[in-house]
Amino acid sequence: MTMNVKLLPILRHRGIIARSFNKGRSADHQALSIFVKPQQARAEYFAEKSRLLRNVRGRWFHPAVMSVRFYAKTFSRNPPSDGDGDQPGDYSASLPATVVVPEVWPHVPVIAINRNPVFPRFIKLIELTNPILIDLIRRKIKLNQPYVGVFLKKSEENEAEIVQSLDDIYSIGTFAQVHEVQDLGNRMRLVVMAHRRIKIIHQILEDSDAKSGPQDDSMTTGKMSRRSLRKKMENKVVEQSEKVSQETDPTEIKPSVDSTEKNMKKPLDTPGSLPILMVEVVNVTHEKFKQTEEIKALTQELIKTIRDIISMNPLYRESLQQMLHQGQRVVDNPVYLSDLGAALTGADAEELQQVLEEMDIIKRLRLSLALLKKEYELSKLQQKIGKEVEEKVKQQHRKYILHEQLKVIKKELGLEKDDKDAIEEKYRERIKQKIVPKPVMDVLEEELNKLSFLENHSSEFNVTRNYLDWLTSMPWGVTSAENLNLQEAAEILDQDHYGMEDIKKRILGMECLQLQITTEFIAVSQLKGTTQGKILCFHGPPGVGKTSIAKSISRALNREYFRFSVGGMMDVAEIKGHRRTYVGAMPGKAIQCLKKTKTENPLVLIDEVDKIGKGGYQGDPASALLEMLDPEQNANFLDHYLDVPVDLSKVLFICTANVTDTIPEPLRDRMEMIDMSGYVAEEKLAIAKQYLIPQARTESGLNNEQISMDDNALSVLIKSYCRESGVRNLQKHIEKVHRKVALKIVKKEAEKITVTGSNLHDFVGKPVFTHDRMYDITPPGVVMGLAWTAMGGSTLFIETTIRKPTGGKKSEGTFEVTGHLGDVMKESIHIAMTVARNHLKHVDPANTFLYDSHIHIHVPEGATPKDGPSAGVTIATALLSLAKNQAIRQDVAMTGEVSLIGKVLPVGGIKEKTIAAKRVGVKCIILPDENKKDFDDLPNYITDGLEVHFASTVDDVYRICFTQTKETSSFESDKPFNAQVSPTQPAFG
Repeated sequence: MTMNVKLLPILRHRGIIARSFNKGRSADHQALSIFVKPQQARAEYFAEKSRLLRNVRGRWFHPAVMSVRFYAKTFSRNPPSDGDGDQPGDYSASLPATVVVPEVWPHVPVIAINRNPVFPRFIKLIELTNPILIDLIRRKIKLNQPYVGVFLKKSEENEAEIVQSLDDIYSIGTFAQVHEVQDLGNRMRLVVMAHRRIKIIHQILEDSDAKSGPQDDSMTTGKMSRRSLRKKMENKVVEQSEKVSQETDPTEIKPSVDSTEKNMKKPLDTPGSLPILMVEVVNVTHEKFKQTEEIKALTQELIKTIRDIISMNPLYRESLQQMLHQGQRVVDNPVYLSDLGAALTGADAEELQQVLEEMDIIKRLRLSLALLKKEYELSKLQQKIGKEVEEKVKQQHRKYILHEQLKVIKKELGLEKDDKDAIEEKYRERIKQKIVPKPVMDVLEEELNKLSFLENHSSEFNVTRNYLDWLTSMPWGVTSAENLNLQEAAEILDQDHYGMEDIKKRILGMECLQLQITTEFIAVSQLKGTTQGKILCFHGPPGVGKTSIAKSISRALNREYFRFSVGGMMDVAEIKGHRRTYVGAMPGKAIQCLKKTKTENPLVLIDEVDKIGKGGYQGDPASALLEMLDPEQNANFLDHYLDVPVDLSKVLFICTANVTDTIPEPLRDRMEMIDMSGYVAEEKLAIAKQYLIPQARTESGLNNEQISMDDNALSVLIKSYCRESGVRNLQKHIEKVHRKVALKIVKKEAEKITVTGSNLHDFVGKPVFTHDRMYDITPPGVVMGLAWTAMGGSTLFIETTIRKPTGGKKSEGTFEVTGHLGDVMKESIHIAMTVARNHLKHVDPANTFLYDSHIHIHVPEGATPKDGPSAGVTIATALLSLAKNQAIRQDVAMTGEVSLIGKVLPVGGIKEKTIAAKRVGVKCIILPDENKKDFDDLPNYITDGLEVHFASTVDDVYRICFTQTKETSSFESDKPFNAQVSPTQPAFG
């Protein structure tokens, strides 16, 4: 009797479920008993077979009494495990499977997935690794509640299996039943089947009673806990059954939770504070619809599109057969058909979720049809690409077969030799007319012999073949006939370049024909009758023609020309080559040069040798150049790739550099340094008229009748826009003028334009340099000095003044230095202060200004770094002028290093400094006495109009600046001086 009373709420609930699945049958008690009894009998049979009866207080109870629903349970003696974790001791790998899926199940675990949502009546394999979620699923399965809610994450980048907020997932998902479970300890694989759409209401939290429930069911605890658990579950069934019976449509039930159920599950007070594990959901059903003509048309089109996709891609046929395993007619069910169409496509997750959330069947069918049409077009494109690739492969295969047949036919007829024989014959033909050294010939024979034994398709065959290609392509014993006619070479050099007399004399050898180290190149070659290699280095400011003169030299000597830059080069393999064992190995630049020029005596220009990269883990390229540029070693240059000695002694190497300080000393020692100083205004004017203007006119498509530039315009351009040592900036401005003129002529604004000094600003803008120097008249304490930079010479003023008054008190004076000065120049200031104090004490003992005053020494243009020793004379003179409160003689500039006892020491860059002084209109310059020989080398157009004094001590400088005595001499310029400064720093040295 007690058993029957307890079964009443369960039977009422089963009756409701039976009505939902048997709508055409009557719902009387007889039909209900007929439906329930076989189910209960079947459950009892399986329970007996699988030993599911449980002993509670000495009685055996069936799970149908203790739980809400009937289950069948299969027993596995060997649960699956992949060894990744230990199988829980109290958890069986067997899975309870429901006979009938409940139509209302308000509380479900949340499984968040990526990419594709699960549609109702579709199966999905899910793998879980989160231990919290795995433990929750285990407990639900042990409680015979194998139901989950599958929801799609909003962000595909979110890889977490447990979401932290309901905002991370879409609110509408699917209610799914777990069909199969494979528990691997720390991983769990689930096969779930979705049944209906559900919507999240809010998050709920399981308390400790819910967690202890399944454990109490498997362990021996107090009798009271088992009884209370059973009562709670029975009360829950009663409440849910009564609630269900009151609703008209069982699929639209919204669950209500009574106080008994709240003891087990309750909503979170603070959503988002804990991970989302359990949620309360409500069923979501589609809007009611009628079978209209529109729905029929949509379903027909949907089916037609699915058939078209299946006909083009057989893979969809297998997927469709798996989806239609239930055997029902899809045509009669537009709800399922819309889900089927969306599931077949590979659309984006947002689009699939939109289909899942759409409740209007017509709109859902349209969305699904749109996705299917996209998939159909993609399948057509895929099929087209596949056919094209297949056709191309067939053609290539057919061509290959025909070629192979042709080879066999020719070989049988004796018309063609084997591939290896042809390759060997080709290599031997290459070296037939060359004088190959014996060591190289031995290597060639060995490699050819090895090639004959290798298979054509082996990797070693290709390596050996490439090596033989390089080895036989080298110009062994092949040289080009040189031009040893001095007059013809001189004419070629004069055609291409203006000025540069030192370089032309060095190349032509017009000064001497002596057989010594400085013997000139062509003269020696003419006297000896043989060619020789040399290593020259042209150094000077940018834009003076270092690279272009090298190309002209190659044309004058009738040598092949090859150029490569080493600026920023970090890998020694660029010079010495790679080992043959590396994939894609190649020889170095020297070997590439010989192969390209096909001669042993080319002219090789190594550009930017002062900017070569520093040594790293890939070696030091500067050190690798030592062997190539050493006349005693390059006769047997060994490249890593060729690995045979190569003669580079006949190559003429020319290097270019802006400064020589950054060139390593051993490398600089192997090169003959030739200074290429900048141009003065007269030289720039001649270069512009002879070379730059005709070139710019040709490149812009103009002729002499359309443009003309007078000398006044060029002089203004040189003086006010282009004061640098080179002519590169001048060339840019001239090209700019011609482009502007070409634009005016094309617009028909004028037929001929004459560019003069007055209208020059219309073409190149406002002048860059508006004044020649800072002080037209130098006040006391200010003296003009001469400096050298990588861009040429420049003038800088030394300014001295009183920093603060002494206040009538006798105290030791101080001095402050500003102007972004280097350490060498700061030391020079200290020396100049000592020299000035001693000299002032000698000429005016009563003057203690330099001992008592607080002096500030500044070099203008403070943003420009400055360094070097040659400002010593200028600083000492400025201090004496300040102490005497007397300005020095006007239009005087000076340079020279001063020693501690007042001796004036020689400096470098005399030509650049003299050009800079003349450019700003200086009439008198003071140079060290030992620089007479340097000044004597300057051409007359530079020294004309200059009053030059040579000083050996500070007394000479003082006498020239502060008295009217003039001792004028003309002398000349130098061996180059190398100041330790950066290329952009003015160097007082």
